[in-house]
Amino acid sequence: MTRLPINMAPQIEPVETSATLPRETDVVVIGGGIVGLSTALSLAERGVAVTVIEKGRIAGEQSSRNLGWVRKVMRPPVDLPMAQRAEELWAQMPQRVGSDCGFRQAGITYVARSEDELANYSGWLGDVKGSGVDSRMLSPREIDAIAPGSAQSWVGGIVTPSDGRAEPTIANSAIARTAMAKGAVIIENCAVRTLETTGGAVSGVVTEHGEVRCRQVVLAGGVWSRRFLANHGIRLLTLPLVASVLRTEAMEGPTESAVGGSDFSFRKRLDGGYTITQRGALYAPLMLDHLLIGLEYLPTLIAQWKNLRVSLGKEFLADLKLPRRWKADEISPFEMVRTMDPPVVQGLNDEAMRNLISAWPAFAQAKVAQQWGGMIDVTPDSMPVIGAAERIPGLMLATGFSGHGFGTGPAAGELVADLLLGQKPSIDPQPYRPDRF
Repeated sequence: MTRLPINMAPQIEPVETSATLPRETDVVVIGGGIVGLSTALSLAERGVAVTVIEKGRIAGEQSSRNLGWVRKVMRPPVDLPMAQRAEELWAQMPQRVGSDCGFRQAGITYVARSEDELANYSGWLGDVKGSGVDSRMLSPREIDAIAPGSAQSWVGGIVTPSDGRAEPTIANSAIARTAMAKGAVIIENCAVRTLETTGGAVSGVVTEHGEVRCRQVVLAGGVWSRRFLANHGIRLLTLPLVASVLRTEAMEGPTESAVGGSDFSFRKRLDGGYTITQRGALYAPLMLDHLLIGLEYLPTLIAQWKNLRVSLGKEFLADLKLPRRWKADEISPFEMVRTMDPPVVQGLNDEAMRNLISAWPAFAQAKVAQQWGGMIDVTPDSMPVIGAAERIPGLMLATGFSGHGFGTGPAAGELVADLLLGQKPSIDPQPYRPDRF
């Protein structure tokens, strides 16, 4: 294995967006990540005038930095319908956007070293019985057939053949281009500072470059949504976690199936390389919000403590420097930090490679091409917040995807469009309602 190289963000396929901010539109979407772009595409396809306003570049944060997995396996049963609908929409994406987004239903396989891990997979399979998923338990011999060459003695595993992956740096751009072709407007490098209200209801947004009048606003701001809402007196429960990821140069690997172990994961890329991470560990840079709402996460913290690498350092000080209250005519934190670009935790990527090589020695020949960090907005139950904000009519939330936004993004965008237009939703929105906490 080559030494890990310079850290740099994934290179997103370029998109030529609009340079002119419209004065009026039907819907403003705040945030140009996968959920915001999918919402815009769903609305534009229905003839709704929609404008996406992104403070930096579209998909510049977690939407391009994720692992690219599109999975149903191990989803909470109440969240499974969204994952199933997302799978359908990903399969339709080439026809919908007129290009290949890298979606391949090559399966996702989880392997277990212990009987406890295996029992967890088996228990989930029992919980979702009758839901239509094609997941099945695996014997050690079947694992070897799916991913030959392992040096580990697995006790078993679980596979979902219809699960797959797509390419974040390609898919977001394709969705954006198609949304614009169907009438959506996308503005980059323009921060929305505040909402405008009339009679307590949304009537527009104030950006750093002027106002946009609208009837409805969708907040799809990822890790920034909590700060935006707090400035309007609305409490959102999300906390940041950082995943460190690397990709290899093109290589011969053991399988086309994405594979997850307790302390590594890998998946084949369209460019012939692999995307790899330390699946069992995330970096938790402590910030003021951890002190303010950390108790809401206590059950999750107790259950996942061994998977967190906690640190109190420069991130805390950087966070304190950003304003928590500002007015429409003041510079917002979204202008101060155009792109959240967390540093790679080198130790986690080193661990990921060591663990993976121990499991599949073929990866000892891997040449690491790139590595990056991505900040994830996590809710207490690790499920997104989708639905109308109680206190401000006309404001819809679509945030808190807890690291699963890319895989379910097309379905989430469709659901938001259904709710905005008062149409029968394709999936039940109740599990995601904002008032559930």
